[in-house]
Amino acid sequence: MAEYNTIRTGAGVRTAEIDAGLRAHMNKVYSTMSVGMFLTFAVAWAVGSNPALLSVFRNPATLQPNLLGYIVMFAPLIMVFAFGAMINKLSAAGAQLFFWVFAAVMGLSMSWIFVAFTGYSIAQVFLVTSISFAGLSLWGYTTKKDISAWGSFLIMGVIGLIVASVINIFLGSGTLMLAISVLGVLIFAGLTAYDTQKIKNTYIAHAAHGDQEWLGKAAIMGALNLYLDFINMFMFLLQLLGNRE
Repeated sequence: MAEYNTIRTGAGVRTAEIDAGLRAHMNKVYSTMSVGMFLTFAVAWAVGSNPALLSVFRNPATLQPNLLGYIVMFAPLIMVFAFGAMINKLSAAGAQLFFWVFAAVMGLSMSWIFVAFTGYSIAQVFLVTSISFAGLSLWGYTTKKDISAWGSFLIMGVIGLIVASVINIFLGSGTLMLAISVLGVLIFAGLTAYDTQKIKNTYIAHAAHGDQEWLGKAAIMGALNLYLDFINMFMFLLQLLGNRE
């Protein structure tokens, strides 16, 4: 009996350690994501509110991107794929630096929204996105339902959105843009819950290894995934709900 109690106590202590580590891990994920979003919106506002800076990337009157504007537009997508390919070769500090640079480049690509939409509608949509994101992420963290099967379906949806968005750059179809925006909100809402649960489960599965370097990079990768979920949901909602200047 004494041996059983010792084992049970040891298991309880280990579980408590994992729970405490998980809370610290999730706090790092959300704090890194939040700082990244602050950097993104600060850069976007700084460029978007300055016609001289904006003109480097777009025509301030028509908002049509120039060559550098197209490069900035697609740079975040290229950087995401590059980050996924390089993550194992980067140190935790290197991954963190990459994330800050990515957040700043994303701000450049989004700067046009401060000319195209009213400041009030941007703030309003940001608030709606924040509330929605918080609810979806909380559900993904607390639900007992295994939603890992959503992953392949949602990733296919993202690929479809990217292809449709590129096509619509040349078509300029309002109807197609509306359909893309609606589907985009739904897909990234699902990804918010999915990614949150994945971050939690990944930590629990690897916590026993005690590899702090790996856990540090995992937190940054998790922050990047949730950051992308938030930013994309915000941009699609802005297309649907934003009031244009």
